[in-house]
Amino acid sequence: MDIQQQVDRLIDERPGRELLNVPYDEAAVQIHERVFRSAGATASYLVDAGGERLIVNAGMGFEAPHHLRLFGALDKGPTTFVMTTQGHVDHVGGVSQFRESGTQYVAHRNNPKCQEDDKRIQEFRNQTALVWFPELPAKISAFLKDYPEASFVQDIPTPDIVFDDQLSLRAGDLEIELLHAPGGETIDSMIVWLPQHRVAIVSNLFGPLFPHFPNFNTLRGDLYRYPVPYMANVERVRALGAETLITGRHLPIDGGELIDACLVRMRDAVDFVHTRTLALINQGMDPYEIMRSVELPPELRVGQGYGKVSWAARTIFESYTGWFQRRSSAELYGTDPADATAVLAEQLGPQAVLVLARQRLQDGDHATAIRLAEAVQEADASAHDVLISAHEKLLEVGDESFWESGWLRHEIARLKKLRRNV
Repeated sequence: MDIQQQVDRLIDERPGRELLNVPYDEAAVQIHERVFRSAGATASYLVDAGGERLIVNAGMGFEAPHHLRLFGALDKGPTTFVMTTQGHVDHVGGVSQFRESGTQYVAHRNNPKCQEDDKRIQEFRNQTALVWFPELPAKISAFLKDYPEASFVQDIPTPDIVFDDQLSLRAGDLEIELLHAPGGETIDSMIVWLPQHRVAIVSNLFGPLFPHFPNFNTLRGDLYRYPVPYMANVERVRALGAETLITGRHLPIDGGELIDACLVRMRDAVDFVHTRTLALINQGMDPYEIMRSVELPPELRVGQGYGKVSWAARTIFESYTGWFQRRSSAELYGTDPADATAVLAEQLGPQAVLVLARQRLQDGDHATAIRLAEAVQEADASAHDVLISAHEKLLEVGDESFWESGWLRHEIARLKKLRRNV
């Protein structure tokens, strides 16, 4: 099997639909002679520094007691440093529970700002989280039973040590290099590099599924991410010459040649989408045309289980040109386009609209069928059947993407509940 076939196999072994099916480890898993894993929403790692230990990512607050128990069983000494590779809640939530006398929390200087940005839309996030993480309440309840003594505080930690571009540290017999990588999921993203062992801990720098296409805009809601800094991150990791790459999910990727081949494939795929989208913007295409037009060539195939090429194209369009599409003056005002559709549907009549919706459904234009059926769902309950069918058809072809399939399943369940209650 040549190196490109190995990249293809990695992609196929890590589908997006199984993102949430990663079980918690029952005991810490040794993934390198110096690194142990405790799986979670994002894995927490213990690095053995020879008589001392450092923790990379502390998990959600409710997960931290589990990570503590697994790592405590290893008896690797006191915790010198806790480090988080980004400021998202599934990395920082357990920091306080790992603090011991003398422990220092290390993060990039942008870490507090990243946490502040998340806090500003915390209520919104709480509303959207259960769409994609419906099992979360059950998980928390299970942890409460297993760890009744735990406080389950979701920490909002303040770093003791911050840095800008690069920081060198030492713990025990281990040299540690921290490298800022601002084109990741957050503005404080960083790489933990262990030069003596040629290990790079990148966690979710390139997303939790590696090597899959990045998510430049999450459906759950977050700040935009950008292709040019992302590609710079790829080059920064490539320059390290890592022999082991540790990500936020799954086992590490071992072997410098395979790691580099994955990184090159990802960089070239993002470069292709970025360049092609800009060309179509300059040709005057609207975002919907661009979403339909940009496709990766076969030699640049990467997984689309987390981010999708069409979504990246739209994000790139809006990142460069803004939300005004210059297609209608009505875009400048607070008028929902669905209102105009509803007016037309009322004039045409619900039954006639549903005939059109069913025809679109039959023709395979499922998204248009949804828009038509939505316009009359309050007037005719049979619209729910069309909507359910359209979502089920979209799920058949969109099951690869964690975010897309999660949303479609949520909508199917919601629509079926509405149909039962009519």
